[in-house]
Amino acid sequence: MVEEFKYQELTGKIIGCAMKVHSFFGSGFPESIYERSLLIELKKSGINCTCQVNKDVFYSGEFVGVRRLDIIVEDKVLVELKAIPAFDNTCYNKIINYLKVFKIDVGLLINFGSHSLQFKRFVN
Repeated sequence: MVEEFKYQELTGKIIGCAMKVHSFFGSGFPESIYERSLLIELKKSGINCTCQVNKDVFYSGEFVGVRRLDIIVEDKVLVELKAIPAFDNTCYNKIINYLKVFKIDVGLLINFGSHSLQFKRFVN
């Protein structure tokens, strides 16, 4: 039995675009190169996205700072990019907290820094 995930088709397309970018570059480039290249692939695929989105952070109703999100796709999916040897708990905690604080349902953590593309899906 195949289980249906929220925004499954969209996240599949995002991962496919990331795979194209990683296939071209491999590992070893800065995150900004992968981000710009992924944005090109997403747009070529007809997927609307915004990058480097500043979001206000509030605590008890009071403004406490600003965080910058890597990519928001179709106003539905947060894409957090990395170019590191491997994911760690800090990466997981960051995207989980962003989903919760900014009330985003689905997130993808994508790492271009390892030999093979790494990705993990998160749901708020």
